Amino acid sequence: MEDERIWRIVLADDHSMVRTGLRALLEADPRCHVVGECGNLSRLAGEVDGTGADLVVLDISLGRENGLDAVPALLALVSPPRILVLTMHDDPAFAREALGRGAHGYLLKEAAATELIRAIELVMAGDTYLQPQLGAQLARHEPTPAERLSERERDVLRLLARGHTNAEIAHELFISLRTVEAHRAGLRTRLGVHHRSELVDEARRLGLLG
Repeated sequence: MEDERIWRIVLADDHSMVRTGLRALLEADPRCHVVGECGNLSRLAGEVDGTGADLVVLDISLGRENGLDAVPALLALVSPPRILVLTMHDDPAFAREALGRGAHGYLLKEAAATELIRAIELVMAGDTYLQPQLGAQLARHEPTPAERLSERERDVLRLLARGHTNAEIAHELFISLRTVEAHRAGLRTRLGVHHRSELVDEARRLGLLG
């Protein structure tokens, strides 16, 4: 009889025991077929592309790497997979960032197995899944303009607050001087600040200065 499994899944987690447990849990459902595993970012896009995976179950913490950094490359594939973040990070800010980068679902590892399957069902049906407790927290907290800054904008703000010149920032971040100037102007507009002391205050509030 033809295999009835319809969801080809790649697991991206840096703990082999976690991947083994997830594989067993998922393949207990006849619709799930784990076609690949990755413990780091370097081979993830290739693994997904090579296996034709429909779904990536992605952890945020992949050793010293941020799993969310893989999202743009995955979405740029000819046949991009759906992406479900499965992590222990219960801070709503992580969920907001994951969905903002293009992930299709966010679930905590403490969730029950039935909730994981339900999340996969919804994500594979074209919906977005957010663990209810995190959704409630996000609904209660409207992010400030500072909290909406991208990772690159935060990098520029941190270096500006530490007194670096535009040229030094461009060298440090491997971006053009014009890009730094654009980020600097954007930060002033978005944060409503005009003086370096105000940039320092915003960087400190965001915990960018250590």
